[in-house]
Amino acid sequence: MALQDYRAVEGEYDAVVSVEMIEAVGYEYWPIYFQTIDRVLAPGGKVAIQAITMPHGRMLATRNAYTWVHKYIFPGGFLPSVRAIEGVTQQHTTLRVRERMGMGDHYAATLRLWEERFLSRSGEVGELGFDAVFQRMWLFYLCYSRAGFQSGYLDVQQIVLDRREAQL
Repeated sequence: MALQDYRAVEGEYDAVVSVEMIEAVGYEYWPIYFQTIDRVLAPGGKVAIQAITMPHGRMLATRNAYTWVHKYIFPGGFLPSVRAIEGVTQQHTTLRVRERMGMGDHYAATLRLWEERFLSRSGEVGELGFDAVFQRMWLFYLCYSRAGFQSGYLDVQQIVLDRREAQL
């Protein structure tokens, strides 16, 4: 395992797995992100991506927004839509979306558990050097995110891509 920029990866791989990385790459770098995956994927290989997504219209409407999440949690980050992933891969790569599964409801439940555990261990969090301001901010982020998943505004998609020819 190497700690390096994803664009510098060399070699050929039968499978590529990317878990919630596309959100941190940034909208303008999605073509490079997928071109890099395409470049290192061996013939017959598969790609599995887990991504937090939003509806396409909301993605377009918020593309140039600067939010609290950008400022404090994910600077430079941006959530894709499934449609955007399909479009970028179609325009810039030989990869095609073949399967996907949404898990937003499960993610909402996971965030609720994280919130409960975070609150129950606030003393330990403080001992690690995280002050009350940070703890309130993190709690807000967990609740904000959970609300997004519970309402359906956000989803988590597991997406499989490959280069297989379209079935006739």
